[in-house]
Amino acid sequence: MSKIILVTGGSRSGKSSFAEQLLKGKDDVLYIATSIITDDEMKERVAVHKKRRNKHWQTFEGYKNLKSVVKESRYKHVLLECATTMMTNLMFDKYVDFDNLSIQEIKDLEEYIKEEFRTMISAVREYDKELVVVTNEVGFGLISEHRLGRIFTDISGRINQYLGKVSDEAYLLVSGLPVKIK
Repeated sequence: MSKIILVTGGSRSGKSSFAEQLLKGKDDVLYIATSIITDDEMKERVAVHKKRRNKHWQTFEGYKNLKSVVKESRYKHVLLECATTMMTNLMFDKYVDFDNLSIQEIKDLEEYIKEEFRTMISAVREYDKELVVVTNEVGFGLISEHRLGRIFTDISGRINQYLGKVSDEAYLLVSGLPVKIK
């Protein structure tokens, strides 16, 4: 039976470690790494994540067309790290100049991103997988003075709401402590 677990929290709250612990002892895990290495700092962050991962896990680096990745994987468990990074990458795939986007373009962008998550979720359900999704809770901060920040916060907040709704379990990480919220 398929299962979706959402792991959310602020930056450096312990989300990734907790999500990995949920799958501890399982060798049949597909780790979907959504980040793009853009500089030495990001390269080091990725190296740290790789180092602590179970060596039997398969890693897929990417953030688009994940329905196909889930469908074609022989692994029962999938860990998506991280949904907000995936959203960011999808946003910048579509646009660079966020200051001049129309309201309709923003709505279309959000729908495009949501569809990527919808199709991945449907593949998880259809192919009876367990999915653990790590995401950032961006709603605890201030409203950005920059339009890009506001667009990102709005889209990620609504996508996180969608992920919360479709999840079977959800955890909020605060100071390294998991609080089960669903």
